[in-house]
Amino acid sequence: MTQTRPDDPITASVIQASLVAAADEMFAVLKKTAMSPIIYEVLDVGTGITDGRGELVSSGAGIPTFVGVLDKAVKRIIELNGIEAIRDGDLFITNDPYYGGVTHLNDVVIALPVFARGELVAWTASIAHWNDVGGRTPGSMAVDVSEIFQEGLRLPAVRLFAGGEPVGPVFDIIAANSRLPDFVRGDLWAQVAASRKAEGRVRQIIETYGLAAFRHALAILFEEGERRARAGLAALPTGTYEIEEEQDDGALWHAAITISEDRFSVDLTGNPKQRAEPYNTSRDGAVISAQMIFKALTDPTLFANGGSFRVLEVVTEPGTIFHATGTAPHGYYFETRIRLFDMLWRCMAQVVPERLPAGHFASICGTVIAGEHPDTGRRFTMVEPQMGGWGATATRDGLDAMYSASHGETFNCPVEICEARYGIDVGYKRLNATGEGCGLHKGGRGVQVNYRPRGRVLLSAGYSRNRVPAWGLADGEAGGRNVLSVCRRDGSQEDYAFVSGLVVDPGDEILIHTANGGGWGKATN
Repeated sequence: MTQTRPDDPITASVIQASLVAAADEMFAVLKKTAMSPIIYEVLDVGTGITDGRGELVSSGAGIPTFVGVLDKAVKRIIELNGIEAIRDGDLFITNDPYYGGVTHLNDVVIALPVFARGELVAWTASIAHWNDVGGRTPGSMAVDVSEIFQEGLRLPAVRLFAGGEPVGPVFDIIAANSRLPDFVRGDLWAQVAASRKAEGRVRQIIETYGLAAFRHALAILFEEGERRARAGLAALPTGTYEIEEEQDDGALWHAAITISEDRFSVDLTGNPKQRAEPYNTSRDGAVISAQMIFKALTDPTLFANGGSFRVLEVVTEPGTIFHATGTAPHGYYFETRIRLFDMLWRCMAQVVPERLPAGHFASICGTVIAGEHPDTGRRFTMVEPQMGGWGATATRDGLDAMYSASHGETFNCPVEICEARYGIDVGYKRLNATGEGCGLHKGGRGVQVNYRPRGRVLLSAGYSRNRVPAWGLADGEAGGRNVLSVCRRDGSQEDYAFVSGLVVDPGDEILIHTANGGGWGKATN
């Protein structure tokens, strides 16, 4: 072991950089070993390392809102199991929003406690979308559900490994509850491998530099995160800013953001009651939406860590759509969460319009197509978020064909993969030719996609911003709307916002149109 002063700043910087590299290596392992294209092509994952208490230390690439899940999941695992009962060689799994899963049952968290010299010093964790975990419809994303029991297999922060040995019955339960058991096994082991790789890196760091230096590096990392957040907060105008926004279903959502010298407070009380439909999110999910807008405003350059949000306060009301309780379903939580994030974004964009873009297409536009491959007979589930237009800014036009603000560094599934793995022909993927989102600077263009299944399939999807268009800023014009249609062989067309289990036959076409972003400023023609 290298003998260094525990408080040496250069050693601390090396340790911090090494932990970022370890989280990135987790991401690479997961990408290269997973079986499902939603993971290895789309990168619908998040990886990260926390300290022993669950405070986020570093994160890999992937979805920002997924990275925000990991520290909350670890803290809930500790709360449910008791830190004194966690042993070296244990590994936990959860997907339930009421047991640390935060999101919905398709998103599975793997968390591994890391011990050094007999002490719990860190956790290595990942989250990834699994194609099918049971439930009413292939892909496990039904819209016609009223309780979480109908959405699939619930894993309530249980041990997948105990003392280094796999808990076989848990593996068996997982496989037995999926329509795609080979894929869930493969994706599960990919996440296990990612956590083990990072575990080895953390232990190597401690062996090299010592436990005291490791802890000092984390302490000053958190201090730096808090310092940067406070500096960014000081640059924001103080006051209370409120917003009320109508949603596609006519519901009114509202929020109040209060900025003071030492606090950024988001008040979400008084919103609609939770629903017996899959459009709820957990309190932790609502907190993540607030964390994202806070980070964008105060310190968009440094990786988030446990100190980044010490001055953020989020107030929610149990029993509402932003703090669901009991057995409320969560299948399309992501539409509620991104719409909340977009509303908070809009609230602050009206305060500092020169710093934030106009509204973007603000939907995951999750599209799930499930069936049997027409050539091989093998069952498949294609999970495909869609791209859309981003809003214009004070200095330029909006970006074309980007993923939503919740999705970060993700990609679309290549046409070649779609056609080979699923037997679905892709008629076209192209930018919109429509003109919504005009202004001094124009909103970015959404996309048009045409899927032509060669065999009978079942379609499930969730498209919000289907009625209310993307908002313009500083007198810029509104952008477009997200539309999903099925064109039948007889020439008839059916339009949907949310649907599941819809039969699409060979000769039918699935048509996708995502919104252009909003314009910024008044056009000067």
